[in-house]
Amino acid sequence: MIVELADTTTNEINKKITGLREEGGALTLGRVLTLVISVDSEESLECAVDAATFASREHPCRVIAVLPGDGATAGSRLDAELRVGRDAGAGEVVVLRLHGELAGHADSVVLPFLLPDTPVVAWWPVTAPAVPAQDPLGRLAVRRITDATNASDPLAAIKSRLPGYSAGDTDVAWSRITYWRALLASAIDEAPHEPITSALVSGLQAEPALDILAGWLASRIDGTVTRAVGTLKVELHRPSETVTLSRPQEGRTATLSRTSRPVALVPLARRDVRECLAEELRRLDADEIYREALTGLDKVVYR
Repeated sequence: MIVELADTTTNEINKKITGLREEGGALTLGRVLTLVISVDSEESLECAVDAATFASREHPCRVIAVLPGDGATAGSRLDAELRVGRDAGAGEVVVLRLHGELAGHADSVVLPFLLPDTPVVAWWPVTAPAVPAQDPLGRLAVRRITDATNASDPLAAIKSRLPGYSAGDTDVAWSRITYWRALLASAIDEAPHEPITSALVSGLQAEPALDILAGWLASRIDGTVTRAVGTLKVELHRPSETVTLSRPQEGRTATLSRTSRPVALVPLARRDVRECLAEELRRLDADEIYREALTGLDKVVYR
């Protein structure tokens, strides 16, 4: 069910939420967090809400999506949209459209809708602030999620995460390579237990997940890590063998090969934003490995 409230107030919205809760049951009981989404267009709004409602099935939450309008518009107006039931997954969705001067005060508008005694997570699906922890919405959150994939310059975006990093920051590009990291770590954990002398990460140029993967490798090995444009693959070189994990760009099955060993086929489809968001909501503490991977980006050699 979707309920629209035009030219309203935070008080009226809260009253309507309470009414819907009484009509349909205790919608906010058992919610584990509040997810605040900052979007910049109607298109990105729908994509983000879809991902959030999917993730809410694992992490029941209240989703608050904020869409600022033109700040130069005369007068201030707040339009709201409440989604409950099947339109909101295992939670409830509050869409806030801010007009006029109100567009510059998103944090003040969001504040009355935060669930008491639950952590707040902020997510910027498209355009992220330079320092998420200092953004007005970011100050409300213990966990802040960005997505360099949707930036106009993905490489510059993922590299900019380090100067503005604070404990609790993360990026969807990082969770997109979780299975890649797990498979590579598992492969090199087997004999021969030799150090990795160099590594190659290859794939699309505008894929920051591969850049952060290269940064992760650079933070873990003493050898040179090269980032190239070409076939989607990762090569780890040891004195006596080469470990290669490759996959067709649009494929769902990867090939894991090692020198003088049988080739193995493993499921490794590209993770969509819904899966990545669900993973990011599983932890609310600082991700030190992510920070180290960002640090490792400076060591990556591009060609």
